[in-house]
Amino acid sequence: MLRVLLIVIVFLIAGFAIYAFLKRRSKQEAESDIEVDDKTYTLELMTAFVKRRLDEITKINLYDIGLSEEELKRRKQKKYELKKALKGCTYGDVNDKKYIKELIYDLLYREYNVNETNISKAIPFDIPSLLTAQDKFDIILYMYKNEFGYEALPEVIKKYNLDDLKYVEGEAKPCYVITSEEISKIYEQENFILTFEDKLNIVVQRIYQHYKGYSSIDEIRDMNIDGVSGGVSGLPESFLSQVAQTSDADYLAQVSEHKVPRACDSIWIFFQGKSIRLAFLSFGTESELKRVCQNIYKYNNPGQLSDTNGYKINEMKDGSRVVVVRPSFSETWAFFVRKFDVKRSTLEQWFKGEPGCDDSIALLKYLVKGARIISITGEQGCGKTTMLMGMIENIYETMNIRVQETAFELHLRKIYPTRNILTFRETDTISGQEGLDVQKKTDGSVNIIGEVATDPVASWMIQSAQV
Repeated sequence: MLRVLLIVIVFLIAGFAIYAFLKRRSKQEAESDIEVDDKTYTLELMTAFVKRRLDEITKINLYDIGLSEEELKRRKQKKYELKKALKGCTYGDVNDKKYIKELIYDLLYREYNVNETNISKAIPFDIPSLLTAQDKFDIILYMYKNEFGYEALPEVIKKYNLDDLKYVEGEAKPCYVITSEEISKIYEQENFILTFEDKLNIVVQRIYQHYKGYSSIDEIRDMNIDGVSGGVSGLPESFLSQVAQTSDADYLAQVSEHKVPRACDSIWIFFQGKSIRLAFLSFGTESELKRVCQNIYKYNNPGQLSDTNGYKINEMKDGSRVVVVRPSFSETWAFFVRKFDVKRSTLEQWFKGEPGCDDSIALLKYLVKGARIISITGEQGCGKTTMLMGMIENIYETMNIRVQETAFELHLRKIYPTRNILTFRETDTISGQEGLDVQKKTDGSVNIIGEVATDPVASWMIQSAQV
């Protein structure tokens, strides 16, 4: 009887110990779940995970894994494609960007276990009051892009008349600006219903743009607008240190609370001849603006942007012209991306049915067909390059075209791929004058000088006009 009692006591103690162990373990798992939900699914940690995983994939030694010959060949090809895409997406290649974003999507969904519940820890999709102006804009642009492609931003601007002159707080005169209040109003009116796939794609874009993209302007740059620039307004860092020494306490408080825009809060777009400030967007920090400036001009290795060489003029993969400047040449880091819309490159589309446009178009056509020496002048951004693209159409097919530019802008072969056209440009070792001399020794019938902005280029124009 005593033995049975002892056995029962032992079983009870063992049962109690197991119960206590299981209870403690379930409590730890619950705490772990809470920690995962609260911290693991933030944008910062997901970005760190993506960086680490892509770094592991590109640096892994495939010969150490013991793969078959066929599998080794396949993995080597994928590794090469990934490295190429990681490099190409920083040059503005939309195909490489798409490839990297799809890979990030898979990593988050399959490895990081992002789901319908925890994705709202990154961006609070389900609580509109917690969404920032950038969050709302990203959602609006993503949903419009699904329907209109790269016409998404122009469609939003046209639909809600965002390019109208308006008075805003702190400005004495009307200006072109898009405010956070306007973005919030559009978001409320649209009342989007997002699927989990939509939410994850928006999170992927946010991670991508801070990892390999161009920060807050990444998707904007791809849109069919005339250009985008950054760092061209607001207080530079050098000014902030001067402000700190001022005795104006109110102004100092406004600067510290970011009510006075900084250089890194400066994002402008160029749309149908209007420079519009995106007051609701920001790079966040001066270092982020600097990162964008240091990456956006790198296509085809144009050389190093340094304090000694304080500017770079180059083109991007899609043919956009990019100019980057930095201190001490300029007061702050800044960039200018200028896009040229090939679709609007006919004279009829360029004039847009204005009164008397038929006579103007006919006159331009006769001047071109009559092989006259023509100069196109006008202020910056008025459409000189686009108009020239349209005029080329009326040059007889039998005439060969030679172009001299500072940077490739016209891209005439993209519009007229069957025409005999060759473009030259300056390099670090070949001057524009040498290029013009070489051009004269080719079989060109029509000579075009892309842009006359300096005295030496003006002399090229005179030389060409005398031929």
